Order: sequence, then structure tokens, then C-alpha cells
Amino acid sequence: MPQYTPPRPICGHCDGFPTVTITTGTRTADGQRKTITANCPACRGTGHTTTAARAHTRIGA
Repeated sequence: MPQYTPPRPICGHCDGFPTVTITTGTRTADGQRKTITANCPACRGTGHTTTAARAHTRIGA
């Protein structure tokens, strides 16, 4: 019997688009655009938030 896994909540800061590529406005020697990659700082590039139960650490275990 298949198990149901509830969907994880989507990050409210990036709306599920955690990694973006941004052009710097300059070009490389062969004419391609120079880009940088940026990750969402809130979810660290996962696109999901963690629940409160998973976010805390267990003490004494």
C-alpha cells in the first residue's frame, strides 16, 4: 500500500523558485553573457520551509 507523504510548505520568500541566474551585464571573451547564481537565503536553495517540529534539536537524546 503506498504511503502518503504530505507536501512540504513552499518558502514564502522565494515562492518555490530558490535559485536564480543573474546576468552581470558583461560578456566573456567568446561573447557569452557572464552570469552569477544566487540562492534564497531563507530556505538555502531548497524552495521549502521546515516545520517547527523538525527545526528544533532534541536535548538529551
